[in-house]
Amino acid sequence: MLELISAEPFLLVDRNSRFLAELIAVSTPEQAKEAVAAQRIKHADSSSIAYGFAVGQNAEILGCSDDGEPAGTAGRPILEVLKGSKISNVILTVTRWFGGTKLGTGGLVHAFGGAAKGVIETAVTRERIAMTSLEFTLPYSILEIGKRALADGGFTIEKESYNGEGASIKGSIPTDILPPLAKAMQDISRGKIMLAADQEK
Repeated sequence: MLELISAEPFLLVDRNSRFLAELIAVSTPEQAKEAVAAQRIKHADSSSIAYGFAVGQNAEILGCSDDGEPAGTAGRPILEVLKGSKISNVILTVTRWFGGTKLGTGGLVHAFGGAAKGVIETAVTRERIAMTSLEFTLPYSILEIGKRALADGGFTIEKESYNGEGASIKGSIPTDILPPLAKAMQDISRGKIMLAADQEK
């Protein structure tokens, strides 16, 4: 899967109706809904704001809305374009300003889908790396050698705090390089540190 770095809005005009497609990074369905709410404020004079979203490690959570356009003419074409792009954790909105001429169901599918394709073509993306979050305690006796091993193993420390036992470490690592780091930490700590995933993101 791919993740979004940036994208430029894309405007399609068909028989005086304007279709503005925008691609926005989100990580949950709730954030997708918040993005739509923000678009409604931003484009308060629009006729409709149809959308499709894909979130999750493998874009497994999908959703779409026609927002009052004839059923299947807006949200579904947008979602199909989004699914074909292999980009996850995004919402693609297409805002329409009605130009006075009805386009018919075929015309709407073409316009909403065309606008969606247009914004996808502007997208700058990169390969999405599966990450695993970890949290564990590093005893004071092996603190320095342990932190060096973590850094050499590709682990990113996001939070570090100290207590009576040692340093409480929280961070993440690319999932595919976790096994060798887990073994290294187990060796250093003589079996006291067993790295297990809290969650994948």
